[in-house]
Amino acid sequence: MKSGTRIQLSLMMFLEFFIWGGWFVTLGTFLGTNLKANGLEIANVFSTQSWGAIIAPFIIGLIADRFFNAEKILGLLHLIGAGLMYMMFKAESVGQFYPYVLVYMILYMPTLALVNSVSFRQMSNPEKEFPSIRIFGTIGWIVAGVLISYVFHWDNEQNNITNDSLRNTFLMTSLASLLLGLFSFTLPKTPPAKTEQGASISQILGLDALKLLKDKNFLIFFIASILICIPLAFYYQNANPFLTAVGLENPTAKMAIGQASEVLFLLLIPFLFNRFGFKNTILIGMLAWTVRYVLFAYGNAGELAFMLIIGIALHGICYDFFFVSGQIYTDAKAGEKYKSSAQGLITLATYGVGMLIGFWVAGFVTEHYKATNPDNVGYWHNVWLVPAAIAAIVSVLFALVFKNDKKVEINA
Repeated sequence: MKSGTRIQLSLMMFLEFFIWGGWFVTLGTFLGTNLKANGLEIANVFSTQSWGAIIAPFIIGLIADRFFNAEKILGLLHLIGAGLMYMMFKAESVGQFYPYVLVYMILYMPTLALVNSVSFRQMSNPEKEFPSIRIFGTIGWIVAGVLISYVFHWDNEQNNITNDSLRNTFLMTSLASLLLGLFSFTLPKTPPAKTEQGASISQILGLDALKLLKDKNFLIFFIASILICIPLAFYYQNANPFLTAVGLENPTAKMAIGQASEVLFLLLIPFLFNRFGFKNTILIGMLAWTVRYVLFAYGNAGELAFMLIIGIALHGICYDFFFVSGQIYTDAKAGEKYKSSAQGLITLATYGVGMLIGFWVAGFVTEHYKATNPDNVGYWHNVWLVPAAIAAIVSVLFALVFKNDKKVEINA
């Protein structure tokens, strides 16, 4: 790959995930503090991510992949997104905010596939070249958190987040989206591929891979993937509001520790996968969710602040050991015939169905315990014990019914 192309793709990835991390991490805090949203209203807003994930295959598979260059549709979606993000910046109530965030997420989620498509089409050896490009996305997410906490101080108590300072995250993201939208038109041309043009609707939506559910092991993994996304949704929806409420300094930047840990633990997956097998590796990931939420339940911003930091740092194990290992397992089980369809099906099940359920469960649980303890932040203890219990139950059931599959391996 030419060095110029590598720089272009790296900047594309940086901006793509800078945009997501620049507003999504603090969204729960903003909704509750600035727009006075309750738990169910917050759940409704967060669920737009799931609706975006469900609708994304239609946009990419039925429109983008068949009729337009990937870089052009990427640019157009981000330009529209910049306008929607600005309208979110201006919104004064949840009612005004919701339509804009719904349309935005429906348009943003497809861009996650588009940046991968643009990247892969420029690579002769994606297995070796893609990680060094994709890591700039993680860096972008981390930089967004650092800017919010340490440069602009939008989430600090000293700045008093009730003064609407968090609203500026949407303006920052709008400008970044405008920049990526314009920059996308300079990216290498990525026309529709003939194989993509000829794909059926069932292939595009991953429905061909439903045949894999006849395999008992894969069916168990598929169900577990949906269920484990329920505790995952608690983290995305509640972590920043919780850390802010208990008084942890610079919570958004500290949450970026989770993204940094992703990079570290990602390197350990090949070793653990081949050393312990898929079942044990994915069980470590599941149990890490339980440990994380117990740490959140019993930690505080004072002497026990280290428990909160460890809980954040466990994100690498929680995410990589389950989701990345799961993608590898899916790829191996599907084979060449259903490879793309199977990945699409798992994405639809997890980020679509699983997290949609999870956001609403998190909303109901948070609102329930907050109503019983409205005068202080003590209700968070009970809130975190719920996803801890869910993750523990899913882990035990998975351990009991999933059988080791020694045929599934990756190269260390």
